[in-house]
Amino acid sequence: MTDLSRRRLLTLSGGVAAGSLLPPSVHAALAEPARPGGLNAIEHVVILMQENRSFDNYFGTLRGVRGFSDPAALKGIFEQSGVMPFSAREAAERANRPGSDIQYLGSLDHSWEGGQAAWANGWNNGWVPAKSKSTMAYYDRQDIPFQYELAETFTLCDAYHCSVFGPTNPNRLYMWTGNVGYEPGTKDRVVGNDAYDEDNHPGYSWTTYAERLESRGVSWKTYQEWDNYQDNALEFFVRFKEIARKALQPLGLRSMDRFYANLFKASPADRETMLKQLDAGVATLDKAERSLYDRALARVRPGELAKAFRADIEAGKLPKVSYLVPSAADSEHPSASSPAASAKLTYDMLDAIASNPKVWAKTALILTFDEFDGYFDHVPPPVPPAARTEEFHDGKPIGFGWRVPTTIVSPWTVGGYVCSETFDHTSVIQFLERWTGVHEPNISPWRRTVAGDLTSAFDFRHSGRKPQLDTPAPVPAPVPRWTPTPPEEQSIPKQEPGTRPSRPLPYRPEVWAKREGKTLVLTLRNFGTQSAHFAIYPYNKEFAAPKHVDVLGLQIVRIPLPGKDYDIEVHGPAGFKRTFTS
Repeated sequence: MTDLSRRRLLTLSGGVAAGSLLPPSVHAALAEPARPGGLNAIEHVVILMQENRSFDNYFGTLRGVRGFSDPAALKGIFEQSGVMPFSAREAAERANRPGSDIQYLGSLDHSWEGGQAAWANGWNNGWVPAKSKSTMAYYDRQDIPFQYELAETFTLCDAYHCSVFGPTNPNRLYMWTGNVGYEPGTKDRVVGNDAYDEDNHPGYSWTTYAERLESRGVSWKTYQEWDNYQDNALEFFVRFKEIARKALQPLGLRSMDRFYANLFKASPADRETMLKQLDAGVATLDKAERSLYDRALARVRPGELAKAFRADIEAGKLPKVSYLVPSAADSEHPSASSPAASAKLTYDMLDAIASNPKVWAKTALILTFDEFDGYFDHVPPPVPPAARTEEFHDGKPIGFGWRVPTTIVSPWTVGGYVCSETFDHTSVIQFLERWTGVHEPNISPWRRTVAGDLTSAFDFRHSGRKPQLDTPAPVPAPVPRWTPTPPEEQSIPKQEPGTRPSRPLPYRPEVWAKREGKTLVLTLRNFGTQSAHFAIYPYNKEFAAPKHVDVLGLQIVRIPLPGKDYDIEVHGPAGFKRTFTS
């Protein structure tokens, strides 16, 4: 069966199936009670980080989350330079395109510079000038039913942010290592994709979390095909570059990226010769090098990612930590993939796990996205106070970036919950730390202060419902990428009616204001167990840009008032908002 025909087994656009789009094996597994034991009940964590989607782009209309009907939204946030969020499907209709074309929207600017421009010094109102009017397009349940069913069946995180105001590489570095250091030989923090020039980039020198797992004897593995879309950040580090070059000595090449690019262009006969030469080079690696090569650099043939993952499950070889790195076609990136193609891969991965009930009973899958691509999200991200200089590049905060869709799939996250604790990509490592005991010193104190460790998304006491079954229909054929445009008559879209059960939060925020002469004194309180990030917005120009404060306990903020009137909003985690005016 060809790779393309495999992807067309599911439809994830057009109409919604009458029942479920999840694999039958998942439904059978959901019928069983969750395994007791808390975190110790988990034996496998699978991490699937996809490409370039914002939370509002996918889930702005989903009921019961912080979406387009958010009562705590910033003033005027849903009208960006005269453009409001608009349906991609309706844009296709206006352009006389079939509804299936919405699977193939084009990619937008997602550079560091563009991200800073959209963030607009904290006002979050520069989206259209920075990204174009297409930034405001969104999907709904009819467009991406598989993604919606995952959210309805498991636990969706609506305050999970990417880590950087920028592109793929630095965001993935946070997921793989907990930090971004400096570009080699410079004083510039890593906020771009310089490492993609794998033949010439010197490589990063700080330690990855995978290496820490290796040193502690915790099993791990990266699953990837010949085409990994340069999404395996381990390949950009000196240690792994050295191993790759040693393995590639028989071919005279400097990077795995170059080898596989050449392999795709070679004739079938030449391909086999090249693969044998690679095998010969790999055979020269010592034991430690070979272990890192097999876990981080080895790749399987095109279309065999899910097959390789399933084979390890069936053979009882699934490691404790698995990193899944899809091909470009399955990555969900707007320039190379689609929600439908990615959903087919996710379906196959879920089926591989759930087809073995014993493995399902002790596995958690973290499904997230590296960054937002350039598509609008209305929730401004937490950023560090100015004193946290290690969190700045060129005088600007490195991150957080905007919210990205994140769903936790496991026996302990069943029930269609929303988790609104603040997370970023370091939260994945923090979860692994709690679970394995392997510490990651790269994560900054500020990130640990603001970002939780994902454990609040889990309920180790109860198991959830069993959904209904149905059979999905075919996926639409690919079309050239296109960019949607807004309608002439606009209005803010509405979310689906209804609520959603929510996971407990570690915050207990409150704010009081008292005027003392020409000063407004804010008392910020949080008697929870996790620091709460507050952003203070000066709508009467009391100061130049929003202020950011992290609070655990009590903190006083004094605001000099330029006149007798003031208009201050204080925003906190999980939709907390207080307004003070005179």
